[in-house]
Amino acid sequence: MTETTANNLGSGRPKRILIVAQLDGYANSVKPLAIERYLRECGHDVHLVDTYSLSRASNVRGSLGRMIPGSLHPGKLALYANDVVSKLFTRTWGFGRRHLSYHVLMTDHRLRRRLLKEDLALDDFDLVICETPYDAGVLTTGTSAETLYDCPNPWADEVFHEGQLTRRQHSKFRRWETHFLEGMEHLSFSWETYGRYAQAQYGISGRNFLQLNWGCTPSANRARFADPPRVVYMGSLSGRFINLPLLARLTRQYPHIDVYGGPPPDPSLGLHYRGYAEPEVLADYQLGLITCTQDLIRQEGFSAKHLQYLARGLPVLVPAWRRHLDLLRGSVPYTEHDFTAVVGALGHEAKWRTTADEAYAQARQLDWNRTLEPLERLLDGTLQDADMPRAAGAG
Repeated sequence: MTETTANNLGSGRPKRILIVAQLDGYANSVKPLAIERYLRECGHDVHLVDTYSLSRASNVRGSLGRMIPGSLHPGKLALYANDVVSKLFTRTWGFGRRHLSYHVLMTDHRLRRRLLKEDLALDDFDLVICETPYDAGVLTTGTSAETLYDCPNPWADEVFHEGQLTRRQHSKFRRWETHFLEGMEHLSFSWETYGRYAQAQYGISGRNFLQLNWGCTPSANRARFADPPRVVYMGSLSGRFINLPLLARLTRQYPHIDVYGGPPPDPSLGLHYRGYAEPEVLADYQLGLITCTQDLIRQEGFSAKHLQYLARGLPVLVPAWRRHLDLLRGSVPYTEHDFTAVVGALGHEAKWRTTADEAYAQARQLDWNRTLEPLERLLDGTLQDADMPRAAGAG
């Protein structure tokens, strides 16, 4: 960013903003669309680029164009070939997943950096925001625009706990990512505890933090009490961190758990799978459910669906090993051993209503119009040091 650009950000005029994201139809679509809406409502000229099918002929789900190359450009053909290698060798083959994913991921990152630098006129914008680690290399290509990497979570640890790296590759990947994060002009994470985790585990300084917490849009159509309580799980069903085996065991304990999302789970799990549904269906339930693995990054993190549940006033059942639930009031910890007792306690209307009111009050505190306010202060030049998160361990 040049000095002239920095002065323009505080000039009071509407700004031109570019958001680079991968809209997958699940959680990765939520925050970029919320940022787009928020900034447009603030009067800015916002452009959102969806790179989900960057190497493909179409981004329409289920279309033939989604499966074939979209260009004879050498870089896009290389990216397409890398996607094919990933599908063939790292999705289902255990050895390939563990040993080859590092090379596929880094190749994808480098190719996307080059392609996006060519395709996007970055200097035409005042601020460029990237919402995905796969594309974030474009922020290092040199531009007069101010830049913000809104990182979902620490990438190296994420893929390591997904079984995609050897320990040696993980150490190498983490060193690379530490340098990458430290070099960002502005850095946020999807949730503030991920920033603390990156400081504690990666050793980043936090000097460039501009934290934009995940938010929600509280719904006027709140959940209503019913006995027995119906429990809903809504979200992506891919990824080991989801902990589908735990979800299956809880379903065997308590028969009133419905599951929405995709891709369709293995029928042998015995889930009450209801397909895909819009969030409005949540109002028909009394409790939202989080399942996750017990690795450190998940213990310190959060789930996007958590906010979705709170927005309907649903108390949220969360594994007891997840930390920092004081930041998400209306959460109810459970273990696999006491799950039915915890749900049973919320079958008493007075208890349920108290917890549901806490959940909805928390949702109002995490309205997108609140969580994204630092962006507007950055753009109008009123961002102060007091607005920045304090480093972990600061007195």
